[in-house]
Amino acid sequence: MFGNDWDKVLHNEIQKPYFKNLQVALGREYKEQIVYPPQEFLFSAFKETSYQETRVVILGQDPYHGPGQAHGLSFSVMPGVRIPPSLRNIYTELKDDLGVSIPNHGSLLHWAQEGVLLLNAVLTVRQGQPNSHKSLGWETFTDAVMEKLNERNIPMVFMLWGSHAQKKGSFLTKNRHHIIQSTHPSPLSAYRGFLGSRPFSETNQYLESQGLKGIDWAIEST
Repeated sequence: MFGNDWDKVLHNEIQKPYFKNLQVALGREYKEQIVYPPQEFLFSAFKETSYQETRVVILGQDPYHGPGQAHGLSFSVMPGVRIPPSLRNIYTELKDDLGVSIPNHGSLLHWAQEGVLLLNAVLTVRQGQPNSHKSLGWETFTDAVMEKLNERNIPMVFMLWGSHAQKKGSFLTKNRHHIIQSTHPSPLSAYRGFLGSRPFSETNQYLESQGLKGIDWAIEST
């Protein structure tokens, strides 16, 4: 299903009745509605970032709901798609924090390949209807994902931007992992604490303090 160690980690979870019901509901939704991301990108976050290679989690809410945007990684859009406002603020903070150039595209695939699990709480959405799939069962699944990551003995960083992400991560073991919290990078809230929070340098300082390799946050332009 995922093509790496997530298959074993989540084996029992995807056998549960709620997940079977979720798969049935999704099959119907993809058949009868326009749903994002396309099915081939549904589990991109897991395919690109294995369980053992995950060093950082950035938790989003649900996918972008406009045509051609979502491709299975939170906050990320396909190259060639206009960079959404929240991601523009993330890039602004990245430049201010680390001095790296802002790329000319919105794909965060490089971060995923660096060990940043770009996880949404809900993995699908109907076109033009944000939060339309929040009751399908995805949040039960992604809670289980967070629990599996929390169980790891190797320290990790969880970036929880906004109240929704912070509530979902409230059970994380803070003396084993490092939690970074701020307001959401949305234009509605970024100026109330996200901008200036320097989460990228804080992440690397923490990882390196634990004897682990930091993340290469710089994204090359196309």
